[in-house]
Amino acid sequence: MNDRTWEYEGYDAAEERLRESLCTLGNGYFATRGALPECAVDEVHYPGTYAAGCYNRLTSRVAGRAVENEDMVNLPNWLPLRFRLDGGPWLTPDAGAVSGHRLVLHLTSGLLERHTRYDLGQERELTVRQLRLVHMGDPHLAALRTEFTSENLTGELEVEAALDGGVTNAGVPRYRDLDGRHLTHVHTGTAADPATVWLRCRTTTSDIRIGMAARLTADAPVAVRHEPPRAVQQVRLNLEPGRTVTVDKVVALHTSRDPAISDPLHAAVERVGRAPGFDDLLETHLTAWDQLWRRADLTVPGEPGRILRLHLFHVLQTLSPHTADLDVGVPARGLHGEAYRGHVFWDELFVLPYLNLHFPEVSRALLRYRHRRLEQARTAARATGRRGALYPWQSGGDGREETQQLHLNPRSGRWLPDHSRLQHHVGSAIAYNVWQYCQASGDTEFLHTKGAEMLLQIARFWADSAVYDESLRRHRIRGVVGPDEYHEAYPGASEPGLDDNAYTNVTAAWVLTRSLELLESLPEPRRRELVERTGLDGGELEQWEDVSRTLHVPFHQGVISQFEGYGDLAELDWDGYRKRYEDIRRLDRILEAEGDTVNRYQASKQADVLMLGYLFSPAELRSLFERLGHRLDDDIWRRTVDHYLARTSHGSTLSGLVHGWVLARARRADAWRYCQEALRGDIADLQGGTTGEGIHLGAMAGTLDLVQRGLTGLETRQGALWLDPVPLPELSSYGFCLRYQDHWGVRLRLERRLLEITVPSSDAAPIDVHLPDRSVGLQPGETARLVLPE
Repeated sequence: MNDRTWEYEGYDAAEERLRESLCTLGNGYFATRGALPECAVDEVHYPGTYAAGCYNRLTSRVAGRAVENEDMVNLPNWLPLRFRLDGGPWLTPDAGAVSGHRLVLHLTSGLLERHTRYDLGQERELTVRQLRLVHMGDPHLAALRTEFTSENLTGELEVEAALDGGVTNAGVPRYRDLDGRHLTHVHTGTAADPATVWLRCRTTTSDIRIGMAARLTADAPVAVRHEPPRAVQQVRLNLEPGRTVTVDKVVALHTSRDPAISDPLHAAVERVGRAPGFDDLLETHLTAWDQLWRRADLTVPGEPGRILRLHLFHVLQTLSPHTADLDVGVPARGLHGEAYRGHVFWDELFVLPYLNLHFPEVSRALLRYRHRRLEQARTAARATGRRGALYPWQSGGDGREETQQLHLNPRSGRWLPDHSRLQHHVGSAIAYNVWQYCQASGDTEFLHTKGAEMLLQIARFWADSAVYDESLRRHRIRGVVGPDEYHEAYPGASEPGLDDNAYTNVTAAWVLTRSLELLESLPEPRRRELVERTGLDGGELEQWEDVSRTLHVPFHQGVISQFEGYGDLAELDWDGYRKRYEDIRRLDRILEAEGDTVNRYQASKQADVLMLGYLFSPAELRSLFERLGHRLDDDIWRRTVDHYLARTSHGSTLSGLVHGWVLARARRADAWRYCQEALRGDIADLQGGTTGEGIHLGAMAGTLDLVQRGLTGLETRQGALWLDPVPLPELSSYGFCLRYQDHWGVRLRLERRLLEITVPSSDAAPIDVHLPDRSVGLQPGETARLVLPE
């Protein structure tokens, strides 16, 4: 195994769901899990295909209540291809007789290669090799090549391929009490050429029409039969010892959400009809991947580099340049499975900073997804009696709040109220992403138009949410839930929500400050337009200024409190719970099953206060606290880090990432442990079976950004690159390319204490680079080699 491939040797049914997620292939438009084509849905396997932004809404009866959920839809399965000898049983790894099995995910080329050897007795063997691709050049195409080679075996091999519209959403055991039948009106047919079959259907409530067509090519006639909801193609191949026979399956997928089509079925049939053969498809697919890797080049030695390359591969499959043409957000679990129902949370906060410096057109598209739903967010704010925009914690098709009313604790079997919709800080994450994107890309047009409209409405919501407290002489934001997620209410409280979550208040102050700065910097005609459209007046802006300086930040015992009253909560017997349960990442479920509640304890699921150290450089964080009237020196921050480090269970893959990022500057000796947890989160399935339900996209992108911005201290502000490297002993050598404003392929390389920066030749303006002890200007075509201070 090397950094160009990801391999699994041997067949292990218990590992199949994990492998299927990590071997998913996609192109930003759709993705298909790495399930074996001959295997149907069961407790071991879960084939799934998902198109970005394709959602449907169903109502289920749960715990005596009608519960409505919107899901990313599992689309018709294009994979099925099974085989058997002379009318015998269908051959699958689960049926035994497997004498060898290997999966190879080729990261550089976006190919999944599979080798399986079947021992058929009497020294007869059948070797199956498959190559699968989801085309990165043409986002509507996928292909599967299957090669059969016999040893000491003569006879007829029956091969059956299908398009299957009888699928449901059933990939997450916790959701199986919910209705998962999202497809209806499934019809199949044959094109003019019997080698091509088609399937059409639609979603039940969102009425998205889906068209799929498959072309089968083999050295034998193709027979067709229709078994609704399946279209089946069959060939009979003659096996001879030592001879290889090949079957190619090429598939096209369209939905009614696609631009520039009238009918998705017609588009799919036409596209598969003009698609070239497998070899030509492979060539153009490889070219597209070569171009992606050039723009996203990342060089890190050793095992960390191998894992980072896998992470980058999955980010590029979920959010590729094809995403720039779509109305989609960042699905928290990629296009790799059905966990979180394919919803969009705040994970873009961890994803966009990476994309901004490689694929800014994709970042812009993801921010436009938020802008298109600005009116829905304003409606949500009005429903709470506030002005401005309240973005949902979970978003899907149309921008309404998709957070479920109930969630299942699988440990206790009880359905419990879900109050995570009170995580209003998602609005600050959107504002932060707008600002960071515009700083990195130089896209002033977006900042002055759609970006400004979002920032101002989010700022307005925060200002209108703040209530002045005479006793504190400060403004307070009450009744929210912070990033921690464990704490939803005070012990014994009848209503959910907490007061003055420090992360929420500080980021709200940041949004208000940036919005005021933006208004000042806008060209006067544009500023006048915004003021007229939004009804802003001088009095409201004065309120913004006041709130941005007086939001309450609670402290206890010389550290920043996660929220008001946090320091009064009981201490948890951490050692006792670890001894009893070993894995206490989901401490909330453990305590609820015991009849207790995590609301009683100083315990966090993931970074909350420490998220501030992830978003803001030390200098900017000190400045924010100073504006709020608080001193935040190194000692206070170090004590705060230590306090929460000892009280966090890391029940989220994002937690290790944030702690590693923060500790790289606050306590470097301990940073690598958490960086490793972030790197291993999905490949080792540290969250206990969750990776099989879909990868954790935010954590994967965040590890890339840890190298790109965390270890380099890279900031894009004031029209310059600012660098303050903090190389870890375990990760002191790395290099990457980035796109900064008009410069494509700026190369940064750090080797111990030597920093090398190369700016490719172009007619763009020079780049100003600021280090803690000096500043340099780099003309296009120049390379600077800078020795960093000890």
